[in-house]
Amino acid sequence: MATAPSNALPIFYNDLIPLNSQEHGDYHIRASDSAPFLANQHAVPLTIDEFITAQRFVPIIFSSGNDPVPLALMGLNEGVNTFLDDEGKLRGPAYVPAYVRRYPWMLAKLRPDSEELSLCFDPTSPHVGAFEEGDALIVDGQPTETTTNILKFCEEFEQAAARTGQFVGELKTMELLMDGEVSIQVPGQEQPFIYRGFQMVNEDKLREMRGDQLRKITQNGMLPLIHAHLFSLQLMRDIFQLQVDQGKMPAVPAPQ
Repeated sequence: MATAPSNALPIFYNDLIPLNSQEHGDYHIRASDSAPFLANQHAVPLTIDEFITAQRFVPIIFSSGNDPVPLALMGLNEGVNTFLDDEGKLRGPAYVPAYVRRYPWMLAKLRPDSEELSLCFDPTSPHVGAFEEGDALIVDGQPTETTTNILKFCEEFEQAAARTGQFVGELKTMELLMDGEVSIQVPGQEQPFIYRGFQMVNEDKLREMRGDQLRKITQNGMLPLIHAHLFSLQLMRDIFQLQVDQGKMPAVPAPQ
């Protein structure tokens, strides 16, 4: 169902170049009410800073593999996003992850021998370029307030991503993650729809935790995040029903 993003370029990004005053002095960023790049994406990376808000709208799962990342499920099947129409516009109330709102920007290392991060963007994005309309990114060789705000957002995202990595690391250390499975029975169908390929917190192990471990995850703020994740899993059946309502029903499972 969900795997971690590729190590090459993150999902959505086709290329990355650093923003600089010499080459991009006439560049602007223009707003858009749609995200076509998201229309066929069913799972999006999520930071722990977003868990409490996101759990009201989307199931929060963890990707499979040895280096799991939290993901917001916007659909249960590959290529299905129940929150957006074919043009990439929101169908109604939804939570849009910070990962999506960050695009086409991100901080990246320009040299492997340096830890310095530079503000980069995807030049294939239709929202950044030498347009006459939109907000200027550089004026008189200096970043504008728009660019400063973009940089601040990207810095805050990187900080949240680091906290998220620590959170997942603690879950792994405490062996709280397990392979997940959801079975959805549809009236009139003999076989249920089975969804696997993701990880989730093991509620049995959570209940059996020693007092000192439970005190630790309570004091460091992990417990509310774990509960937000577990509560959000109830929405998987709602997402499945949205797929049915939108005519995006997955193939009928074969008899076992």
